Amino acid sequence: MSLRKYELGTYEEMTAAHRWEVPERYNIARDVCDKHDRGRLAMVWEDWRGEERRVSFGELQDLSNRFANVLEAIGVERGDRVATLLPSLPETAAVFLGTYKRGAILLSLSVLYGDDGIEHRLRDSQAKAVVTNSANRHRIPEGMVEKVLVMGGPGEAGDVDFDETMARAADRYDLAETAADDPAQLYYSSGTTGKAKGILHAHRYLLAHEEFEFCHDVRDGELFHGSGEWAWAAGICPLLGPWRYGAVALVQARKGGYDPDEHLRFLSKHGVQNLFTTPTALRAMTGVSDAGAQHPLSELRVTCSAGEPLNPEVIRWFRDQYGITVLDYYGLTESYPLCGNFPTVEVREGSMGRPMPGWEVSILDEDEQPLGVGERGEICLRARSNPHYPLGYWNRPEEDTREVFGGDWFHTKDAAEIDEDGYVWYAGRADDVIISAGYRIGPFEVESACVEHPAVKEAAAVASPDARRGDIVKAFIVLAGGHSASDDLAAEIKAQVRERHSAYAYPREIEFVEDLPKTLTGKIRRVELREQERERKATSGSGPAS
Repeated sequence: MSLRKYELGTYEEMTAAHRWEVPERYNIARDVCDKHDRGRLAMVWEDWRGEERRVSFGELQDLSNRFANVLEAIGVERGDRVATLLPSLPETAAVFLGTYKRGAILLSLSVLYGDDGIEHRLRDSQAKAVVTNSANRHRIPEGMVEKVLVMGGPGEAGDVDFDETMARAADRYDLAETAADDPAQLYYSSGTTGKAKGILHAHRYLLAHEEFEFCHDVRDGELFHGSGEWAWAAGICPLLGPWRYGAVALVQARKGGYDPDEHLRFLSKHGVQNLFTTPTALRAMTGVSDAGAQHPLSELRVTCSAGEPLNPEVIRWFRDQYGITVLDYYGLTESYPLCGNFPTVEVREGSMGRPMPGWEVSILDEDEQPLGVGERGEICLRARSNPHYPLGYWNRPEEDTREVFGGDWFHTKDAAEIDEDGYVWYAGRADDVIISAGYRIGPFEVESACVEHPAVKEAAAVASPDARRGDIVKAFIVLAGGHSASDDLAAEIKAQVRERHSAYAYPREIEFVEDLPKTLTGKIRRVELREQERERKATSGSGPAS
């Protein structure tokens, strides 16, 4: 029996056939895991040492039930926040599912976060428990959470031994009967001011991730690989979403940073059939000599990409190497995907495609009026028009949530144009958020980490064009008295931001300046610096960042 709702066809056929069906009671873990036969293969996992595991849905069911029982035993109740700071392991996936089964709220933290980033999210979410491993245990501030569960090694005094406790726990659990509207997932996303804000999603949000039908054309038993880290929506949803349709997750546990040659070797070795990755990863692949011959992907049917604009030349390179046109789609943590390209619909290279079936998307002006063909405006989504709409911002005044999610339209703050056939063409951010290598980076947090250095008086962080990452973070620094500009000082500031904020959001370029452009009220005009960078890179050419 097929687990799909739709068949692919023309764009008009797919949109006409679409219907939202949201049951009153819904739990992500039941839909993506427990409904499957125990003997069905769920995951093929390999780490950087070449060690492999094949995990059945029965094993995932047992592990997630054990973890739900562990949560109950340590006092985690429905609605409590359970955080993870872990690599991509089968047990990590089981922790996710067990958290949903308990009716608690999952907060998955990235190992790339700096210590300040981890502390902020744990403090702001008021997490009751955190699951980590011995390699990352030291990064959990003392007294920050009630219970710390440590996997794969010794913890500290008072910690819970994850492996020992899981071995003792029962492998049966009566899954919480959650409503579709009950909270399930907390993601943190950066904006232009203040620290990262939590976005709270209900269980129903996964039902809106129909890109796995319309864009990926996922098939029963297919080997599906998502390259994103399991800390963001674009990492967790490509794990959970394909499981709804009976696909097998192909998981690569990397040791360090991204290596395109190693990634392609891994995909070729296992015969990947369906692939989700980022434009940054695809751009890096173009540097692999004779990639298609070195690492043939003879089983690959579909490749999709999201997170940042996808260059037409990269689409053409991938098609030349592998005979497949990469399908780009678009969205934000708050709601995605809003637009996409589809296997049965013409692809216009460089376009984000057309609105997803069931998603009411328009290009609007400042008065929320629709714009005509070729007119630049803001991409907006009709509020509460599909199951993905958030419950709101976490731990924020109600007016914040009402302002962003309570009106007729959700404003993405992304600028775009629409052509005569309804294709959407990205034109840049309408605010100062930096999109680099698929990561959403708030300038305020970068600037705050820079200013903590005693030599820095003021800082402004902006996007600067880069051939490999699309954009990188560049910081303009005004020095405090008694300090002089130097390469060593720039390296110190970079290292400080990397350690305190995150390994992906530190400024890869620093320019020391006498002062910063400001408004009459004293606010830094980041837009002026950003445009200055674009003009400079356009003139000189933007090479890869160091």
